[in-house]
Amino acid sequence: MTYRVRISPTALADAEGFYLWIRESTPTYAANWFNGLFDTIDTLASMPRRCPVAPETQIVEQEIRCLVYKKRYRILYSIEDDIVTIYHIRHTSQQSMTREEFLKEPYNDIDVED
Repeated sequence: MTYRVRISPTALADAEGFYLWIRESTPTYAANWFNGLFDTIDTLASMPRRCPVAPETQIVEQEIRCLVYKKRYRILYSIEDDIVTIYHIRHTSQQSMTREEFLKEPYNDIDVED
């Protein structure tokens, strides 16, 4: 089964923020990091359940999974039917999210591309 992957505006903003932060110190690496992040996200189109359930599951009361990128970045997502929704991208040094942080984005308005 192939899943459709959609990315919330918040997750895109998270990715851009990390890209800009990395670019400050290593500009040549930043583009590779960014492209690699989205290549990794694309792998969720097949076998998204391979990743473990994230601690955020308890605070938002829905199953949230976590794909780790480059050992330092957590891609937080859910699976519903044939759709994988990326909610946030967090650095592993960041504290776990609060319920309010996690739910601040109107995720139901995300367009799904076919």
